[in-house]
Amino acid sequence: MPIVCETTDIMYPLVADIYYPLIEQGAYGNIEKQWVLDATIACFFAPAGRKNQQDVQPQDVNITIDHSLMGRTRKDIRFTSRAAANSITNVIITNIRDKHGNPIYVETAGPRAGKSTIFEVATNQPHISPFGGIEYYKVILRRSQNQGVDI
Repeated sequence: MPIVCETTDIMYPLVADIYYPLIEQGAYGNIEKQWVLDATIACFFAPAGRKNQQDVQPQDVNITIDHSLMGRTRKDIRFTSRAAANSITNVIITNIRDKHGNPIYVETAGPRAGKSTIFEVATNQPHISPFGGIEYYKVILRRSQNQGVDI
């Protein structure tokens, strides 16, 4: 598959890798996904709407980490570099880096300790300009609960 890399600018200062699955059915009818890197895109992401809130929320005995990001991309991330359509549940974004190539969101424990955090797409919506064209795509990401995915 071709890996497309977009250039960064002031509106899209970060880059991220997008993975799409090759879906197969196992011997017992179970769905198996093999994640494949498709493209590196220019983007911008920042913590989503948690102004003055804590990241770790104790709930009874469990501790929940709420880690959502809101940002924008130039292209509709539901479509691969070969224009194949995917649902937002079949898109993984990881390896979000600054312009110097430094990873921004890194796991500190678990199966991906020391590696970039894997994010799932929660929302992907076009933002329409006053002149009627698509200006950018608003994307909300949430940290995947399954950081053990083999990518």
